[in-house]
Amino acid sequence: MTASTPTRTRAEQKREYREQPRRAGIYVIRNTVSGKLLLGSSMNLQGPLNRHRFMLSIGAHPIRALQEDWRRLGPEAFEFTIAEVVTPQDEEAGPHEDELWLLEQVWVERTSPFGENGYNVHTRIRDA
Repeated sequence: MTASTPTRTRAEQKREYREQPRRAGIYVIRNTVSGKLLLGSSMNLQGPLNRHRFMLSIGAHPIRALQEDWRRLGPEAFEFTIAEVVTPQDEEAGPHEDELWLLEQVWVERTSPFGENGYNVHTRIRDA
């Protein structure tokens, strides 16, 4: 065995995860074949991106059109990206929900992720 970084315990990994700063903002799951997208927002961006990827991988995503395209085209046909992060006016206070709400409105208008353009089924995109 070589001298390397000691292995962290599961408890240490959990603690490190909980201590990471949470980024709020907008995320996009884009079908690179059709251009359709799922637009979402969250006060903790990594959570929903991980959840969507997991649900799609086990075939249990609640948005049927997205799940069907994933099944038909495969995971390589999808991009999971953080489109924009909320920059709080007060850095110490962290992201504010009203700032995220304004950002949501801009992105919904910009992308119109409904019908032929996207997978969103509701106008509320928070944790879509």
